[in-house]
Amino acid sequence: MKYETFFRTELDRLRAEGRYRIFADLERHVGAFPNATHVNGRKRRRVTVWCSNDYLGMGQHPAVLAAMHEALDRCGAGAGGTRNIAGTNHYHVMLERELADLHGKESALLFTSGYVSNWASLATLASRIPKCVVVSDASNHASMIEGIRHSRAECRIFKHNDTADLRRVLREIDPDRPKLIAFESVYSMDGDIAPIAEICDIADEFGAMTYLDEVHAVGLYGPRGGGISDREGLSHRLTVIEGTLAKGFGVVGGYIAGSAALCDFIRSFASGFIFTTALPPSVAAGAVASIRHLKTSGLERAQQQRRVAQVRERLSELGLPHLENPSHIVPVMVNDAVMCKRVCDMLLERHDIYVQPINYPTVPVGTERLRLTPSPAHSDADIDQFISALDAVWTELGLDRTDTHGDDALPAIDMGVLRHGQLAAAAGHRALHHAPQFAAGLARAPALGGTAAQGPLARLLTKLFPRRAYGSVA
Repeated sequence: MKYETFFRTELDRLRAEGRYRIFADLERHVGAFPNATHVNGRKRRRVTVWCSNDYLGMGQHPAVLAAMHEALDRCGAGAGGTRNIAGTNHYHVMLERELADLHGKESALLFTSGYVSNWASLATLASRIPKCVVVSDASNHASMIEGIRHSRAECRIFKHNDTADLRRVLREIDPDRPKLIAFESVYSMDGDIAPIAEICDIADEFGAMTYLDEVHAVGLYGPRGGGISDREGLSHRLTVIEGTLAKGFGVVGGYIAGSAALCDFIRSFASGFIFTTALPPSVAAGAVASIRHLKTSGLERAQQQRRVAQVRERLSELGLPHLENPSHIVPVMVNDAVMCKRVCDMLLERHDIYVQPINYPTVPVGTERLRLTPSPAHSDADIDQFISALDAVWTELGLDRTDTHGDDALPAIDMGVLRHGQLAAAAGHRALHHAPQFAAGLARAPALGGTAAQGPLARLLTKLFPRRAYGSVA
């Protein structure tokens, strides 16, 4: 095999499909978020960032920076090893105590990222608990999916946020088998929120543990920033709460919170915790300062919600299609990979606005979007500039201003994916989550026999996904 030829061919395919990802070289300006310098070769220019996950701007908060400077001067740059080998710094201990207190749990455990905390915790729980069955929401994050896959435990998928389907799936499982329901509070791409109370009720009914990913909610919701479960007074009902330090808290790292025995169990058996170098003490110190601030200050959360409401109102006034949801995430729907990238390129090149296009496999084919995250740091002038620029780009490209995207909308057919045999393989478990919806879109293609009830594609799809009939798709 000519390996380099293979690599280039696969990359060329991504470019042809509009799914090749280009990283913007950005230098953020402390004290001036959301402004940054975009570096392109020798050219440098000031841009406004509209897609940052530093949701509250805590990455530039004076208390966070001061704490990090102090810890850096006191402890040096790195942790010095894994937590087991000279790497447990007092700042790590303080941070875990703060996190346990934040979620009303006995204990907490730090990881190097939110991805790793999900991957390591789910993999350890599902693999070490005998005969455990993981019941996973269809829209769970890739880190959760990879952890479940790595465990090799049986996994059953329930329809996204559908408690009736969750109950159906649990009824089909031997009542004596251990069960773990894995789901998120705020889903990062559509911005919808899980019915946590109902899921906890069902978990109690079937004797299941619950694992809640609060990555896109910690810092942002609840009277002390403990997430949606904190806001709704449900933290005590959850077995595991997982979160990140990299979004609402503005630093980096991940964690879980739960009982002392559970956290000690993960600490003792999770390879993703045991065999990696600990977070630098300065990072832990910054996280402690951020969490402590947001436990007592609601100003950042309130201002963010005001900015989100302003952006939504302005988008609606101009008929720019965006998904309605109860969270801080504003998805502006383009529904075409090539056009989505073009919108983002034009905003950057002509208007000095940076937004990253979101495409497959992050979202299903045909649901490509801009994912806006208005922050407390965005000003009225920033919003005016962005809305004006997006309106102009939308008009020039002739994009539809009628939002026809809904729960029953089917994604467009990505023939490139089909030709390369990646219907369910492109993104592993996540592709399998999306595959029934994606397959229904494929079944609409006359050239593939999708309009006939007994067509070859319909028969194939029925075999792949027996619970859904594809021959009748209009």
